[in-house]
Amino acid sequence: MAEITAANVAKLREMTGVGMMECKKALVEAQGDINAAVDLLRKSGAASAAKKATRAANEGVIAQYVAPGGQSGLLLEVNCETDFVARNEAFRTFADELAKKVASNPAADLEADRQGAVSKMGENIKITRHAKLDVSGHGLVAAYIHTGAKVGVLVEVGAGKAETIAKDEFKQLVKDITLQIAAGFPQVVSRESVAPEVIAKEREIAANSDRLKGKPAAAMEKILQGVLDKFFQTYCLVDQGFVKRNSEVSVKEHVAQIGKQLGDEITIRRFVRFQVGETAA
Repeated sequence: MAEITAANVAKLREMTGVGMMECKKALVEAQGDINAAVDLLRKSGAASAAKKATRAANEGVIAQYVAPGGQSGLLLEVNCETDFVARNEAFRTFADELAKKVASNPAADLEADRQGAVSKMGENIKITRHAKLDVSGHGLVAAYIHTGAKVGVLVEVGAGKAETIAKDEFKQLVKDITLQIAAGFPQVVSRESVAPEVIAKEREIAANSDRLKGKPAAAMEKILQGVLDKFFQTYCLVDQGFVKRNSEVSVKEHVAQIGKQLGDEITIRRFVRFQVGETAA
């Protein structure tokens, strides 16, 4: 048996593109014979998976998993090369299974799962990102995957009383908020969450627009505030017009109305919105 050195592991990795641990296992099994180790990796599909890893994976799906009871949830993006594979039921199932696995263990090693999927689907597959939310205090986590699985939402909505989260009106509200986030594409929950530099940039753009050229200082400030209000109505979730009620009331107003009905204070605490491909360079 030939000696299994770090240099040999590195050489095998260079030859196949497979991860260090897989290369070391293959060398052990092949008793140090590099060529035999290459054959083992090719037979397992790992080497072919590595070759496919150089190909662009810009399609894919967003998957979700919410634990029973709605106290934690996870959103996951998995990318592939073509929309044909992204629409494949086996690929969707693979992504859902990954979401459940990562939800139970965010540090799980998914490389074997990925390589298995590459061998099965025949395309490069990337597990791009995930986000997990756990309820703090009283509240629920809910998820929504838009038709086609190109957009996914995860939200945490809090309540002041434990009994509130069991009520149908609260559950419906949380569901409606996920739909709002998917459709409205907000960036933050509220105005308080907007970074000062973002507000400063919006003010600067508006102040230098043709609309405000030559305006008196007092008039300019009033117009600037109006421009910022419109910006917040798009950028901030609670300031958006509530889609399910034809934007006649804001999300904030609707949440307050449901809270009043339930005799509780309801708060949208945080959310995550993933769209396939938005992190691509």
